[in-house]
Amino acid sequence: MDSRLTGKAKKRMKANKAGTSIGKSLGNLLIKFIFITIGAVIMAYGLEAILIPNNIIDGGVTGISMLLGHITSVNLSIFLVILNLPFFFLGYKQIGKTFAFCMLYGIVVLSVATTLMHSVGPFVTDNLLATVFGGIILGIGVGLVIRSGGVLDGTETLAILLEKKLPLSLGQVVMIFNVIIFTVAAFVFGVENALYSMMTYYIASRVIDLVIGGFDEMRSVHIISNKSEELASAISNRLGRGVTMLNGSGHYSGEEKNVIFCAISRLEETKMKEIIKHFDPNAFVIITEVSDVKGGRFKKKDIH
Repeated sequence: MDSRLTGKAKKRMKANKAGTSIGKSLGNLLIKFIFITIGAVIMAYGLEAILIPNNIIDGGVTGISMLLGHITSVNLSIFLVILNLPFFFLGYKQIGKTFAFCMLYGIVVLSVATTLMHSVGPFVTDNLLATVFGGIILGIGVGLVIRSGGVLDGTETLAILLEKKLPLSLGQVVMIFNVIIFTVAAFVFGVENALYSMMTYYIASRVIDLVIGGFDEMRSVHIISNKSEELASAISNRLGRGVTMLNGSGHYSGEEKNVIFCAISRLEETKMKEIIKHFDPNAFVIITEVSDVKGGRFKKKDIH
């Protein structure tokens, strides 16, 4: 009798855990879609209220849609859906259904939002202001969507596939694709507007990186110094970061040296350079961006 009660209790516990897990998954999915919605609406405003009135375009499929919308006078929203549909199916097959449906949802919201905002008056009429603020607003919108696991443009899905077949990196494929778009834009809107469009695309890409990575973007640091012990202690005490000492030796001299390795935030980079300069101005330093830092004992401790 007791064993059967225990078995029932275990089944209930498993059912409760499964229910909790499903609840968390649905909650996470809801949050994901909320942020995708916000990001798509922000991007729609940037397109309809800033870029389109000033004949400035974005890159990728969105840029092609804007060009076609201008040439044919057909609503932008129609081209956004039609041109991105093939990439939805590619994403479904190559990346996964969750990604594909997040992409489809984002594009549908973007399309509906651009339709609703089509009659919105221009936010600015100066091309330079439109370039700067258009790029910022687009970057915030797209960054929120990407950070939530979706995309609003199918260009990168195509680039991922072409990268496997061509001797080019993902960034190079996207760059070539956009160079073609902006070249066409020069014939449609004029050279100046095409150049403004390139500036908008660059600003947007930088803002996207900032939104995705956050202001606390991480850096990895390698330091080769004759004063490695003093430097390591200073970094640990003044920045509160953990330090790893790697064993190294010079290929030419054969001299053995310690290599300091640690991860810091972007905001701590200046302080790190000050510490290095104070203890060893001749130290060899490599600072590189990293996309993410997880695990280990990375949590920052209190500093002095």
